[in-house]
Amino acid sequence: KRALPKILFVSDAQPTDCEREVWNQVNAVLQESESILSGLQAYKGAGQEIRDAIQNPNDMLLQERAWNSVCPLVIRLKKFYAFSLKLEEALKSLLESLTCPPYTPTQHLEREQALAKQFAEILHFTLRFDELKMRIPAIQNDFSYYRRTISRNRLNNMNLDIENEVNNEMANRMSLFYAEATPMLKTLSTATTNFVTENKTLPLENTTDCLSTMASVCKVMLETPEYTSRFNSEDTLLFCMRVMVGVIILYDHVHPNGAFNKSSKIDMKGCIKVLKDQPADNVEGLLNALKFTTKHLNDESTPKNIRTMLQ
Repeated sequence: KRALPKILFVSDAQPTDCEREVWNQVNAVLQESESILSGLQAYKGAGQEIRDAIQNPNDMLLQERAWNSVCPLVIRLKKFYAFSLKLEEALKSLLESLTCPPYTPTQHLEREQALAKQFAEILHFTLRFDELKMRIPAIQNDFSYYRRTISRNRLNNMNLDIENEVNNEMANRMSLFYAEATPMLKTLSTATTNFVTENKTLPLENTTDCLSTMASVCKVMLETPEYTSRFNSEDTLLFCMRVMVGVIILYDHVHPNGAFNKSSKIDMKGCIKVLKDQPADNVEGLLNALKFTTKHLNDESTPKNIRTMLQ
């Protein structure tokens, strides 16, 4: 088992021939992830323009200015949403590869290190996206202003170009997506749950063991000085923590008893402790994700001490 912790950090893990097809498909999606994050980071919102327009309903110039500020933002929000759908497909392909018989999850993770690394990168992106999104209340304000304006204009029979890009059905789906505290994680949790439901012949353990093994690898790496001393930057540490939290959340959604139960294959107490040993600023978003995006934390069967640790 000593070889296992190499999984997530063989940054130059080259795909083998049997991994290549899936690796290429997922890589095409991951290539886009940095520009999605920088687009989200640069999101300033149209708060002021919207306030001006609402306070001066008869000033057409201000109405127009607000509308012209909001439209490009809505196009950007559509791009993020569309990316979540690509990410969902990528995740499903990786799950298929990393859970199929005859290998055990550990064997898969050791044999297909390039795919394991991509799985980790998807989770890393997802938690970064959601941490940023949580800090941008403007997204929902902008989007609801957009929807109100559209429906008002429909009453006046105004046909707006942007509706060709974001029709009513798309706007409804985007509304549901952005209403989530952690929209990308929600997308991945649902995708993992659907994967398990759709693959009735695949034993559930194949999926849950893959997730719990990855959680253990991250935890071991984070609590072992021999590994942490080798991390070349704080980024590697954050990467490891985000991946650990991501797989815990997926496990909690997919396993009937969840991740917090005494019978869980994830040492939740150990995982939370590892996070709490880090500077608070680095882990606040991750602890919030465990509190608000998991499914079973508040179950009767969750040990009291674990609930207390997350209060």
